Amino acid sequence: MTDKLKELFGYLEAAKSPVHVVKYAEERLAAAGFEKLDFDKRFELSAEGKYYCTPYESLLFAFKVGKRINSGKMHIACAHTDSPSFKIKPVADMGARAGINRINVEPYGGALKRTWFDRPLGVAGELVLKGESIFAPKKIAFDSDEPWFIIPSLAPHMDREIEEKKIDAQKELIPICNLDGSAVADNGENSLKSLLAAKAGVSAEDILDYDLNLYVCEKPCVCGANKDFVLASRIDNVGSVAALVQGLIDSENENAEDNNELSIIALFDNEEIGSRTKQGADSMIFSWIIDRIFAADAFKNVDKLAALSHSAMLSVDGAHAVHPNYPEKADETSKAYLGKGIVLKTSASQRYVSDSGMSGILKQLCAKYDIMLQVQANRSGTPGGQTLGPIESSFLPIPAADLGMPMLAMHSSMETIAGKDYDALYKLMCVWNSAE
Repeated sequence: MTDKLKELFGYLEAAKSPVHVVKYAEERLAAAGFEKLDFDKRFELSAEGKYYCTPYESLLFAFKVGKRINSGKMHIACAHTDSPSFKIKPVADMGARAGINRINVEPYGGALKRTWFDRPLGVAGELVLKGESIFAPKKIAFDSDEPWFIIPSLAPHMDREIEEKKIDAQKELIPICNLDGSAVADNGENSLKSLLAAKAGVSAEDILDYDLNLYVCEKPCVCGANKDFVLASRIDNVGSVAALVQGLIDSENENAEDNNELSIIALFDNEEIGSRTKQGADSMIFSWIIDRIFAADAFKNVDKLAALSHSAMLSVDGAHAVHPNYPEKADETSKAYLGKGIVLKTSASQRYVSDSGMSGILKQLCAKYDIMLQVQANRSGTPGGQTLGPIESSFLPIPAADLGMPMLAMHSSMETIAGKDYDALYKLMCVWNSAE
């Protein structure tokens, strides 16, 4: 296993919720000397400075300022912190049935539902507690740290047609928690709030609300006779987050006059459900961050619109690799394979934002730095999912492209990539932050 794959595993193991993705990225950035900025205060920036900002708990922006600040040329890369999962409903306790306590959940994003049966499931996210005032509640990250739940499947003996039936999420995807009557907290209650309070070391009465999702507890692993594959939860899109953060940290930007003078990464939440939230890409938040940067004294002689005209952006997300058991699902000519490098994603309908100009730039960049690159279009009639690219380029109208690692079983509870494809993506992110 390469050192970069070990680094990736660290992200995947920490990324139990969007809040935890950002928390871990913050730790990596702070350890690398990045200074945290307050979103509600004027940015004090300097040449060769390194900064990050978290306006909300599941959203992060980080950037490096170059040695010279002339045109304000930016190289931007975006990814998302959320993954398909199951959210715990606000009133979750369903009581006991057959002597077993259950909790109520709902699907989040387009999860491949059958892959969540019979797996050890933890719960992570954020608890909202009573604070100093009504308008200042306290928020804390929460992680069960161990499997609390199981979604048990029905044995085929009891329904011979179970494999062919559509899953009823409200009936079949209900996690079981514990045997009725087990003492969880001091008061002997079996409610979810009592479980959360006992684990977090707070009073159940102080828990006002929560934003919690289930996660698969199995650790990422290297698979295959030749150790070619990585099997893990949340590769979509924590794999991209890891490459963006580490690429920004590790990039060496000498900033010659024609180099980018700002290298920025943006990690948004809620991409899996359409991005239309305050912490999602379909909001004004990134534009506000750009305004904050160009309002700093260090950029007082730079015209923001002129800077945008010299800038470029990448939307980094997963791509569908050709499935060896379903090769007919891929396009006839523009297809992506595991182990063949980064995928440049194109779409006539602009569900992917790549245009021919940016494609040309990336092809030359990858050729110059010996980075594997392949080009993909979806099979006609199979639109695929939309990414951050088209959304964010409507707020920041600059040349942009969609790319990412090829994977199998996207949106499964366990996804598969080739290790060498992550290495290629990481290398490109380093280059993107320092290339001429």
